[in-house]
Amino acid sequence: MISAVAEQYQIHPQTLRLYEREGLLTPSRSVGNTRLYTDSDLERLEIILKLTRELGVNLAGVEIILNMRQKMEAMQRQIEEFVTTLNQELSTRARTEAVEPRNMLIPVVARAVTRTTVPNPAAGKRKTMQSGR
Repeated sequence: MISAVAEQYQIHPQTLRLYEREGLLTPSRSVGNTRLYTDSDLERLEIILKLTRELGVNLAGVEIILNMRQKMEAMQRQIEEFVTTLNQELSTRARTEAVEPRNMLIPVVARAVTRTTVPNPAAGKRKTMQSGR
C-alpha cells in the first residue's frame, strides 16, 4: 500500500505517485486498484531515494541511471550465459579429444638437401642449384 511505503521511507505519498507517473516505479495493482509494492519495487525505490537525497540527482538523471543499470544487468546475464556455454563446449571438446585424438601433432620427416649441377648454356659454365628433396 502506498501509505505504508510512504511512511516506511519517510516520503509523501504524492512523491510515490510522481515516481510512478515518471515511469521510475511500476507497482502492480490489486483488484481494488491498490498499489502493491514488491521487494524489487522497494529496492528500486531505495536506489531512487539514494540518488535524489544523497547524490542530488534530478529525476531525469535518475531515469537515465536506472535505464543504464537495467542494460548493464542484461549484459551481465548475457556474459554469464556465454561463459557457461563456452565452459560446456570446452568440457565437451576435452572429453571428445581424450577419447578421439584428432588434433595430435603429425611428425615432420626431414628432407636431405642435395646439390645438382645444371648446365648453363649462356655462360658456358655449370650452375649449382639446391633442392629440398
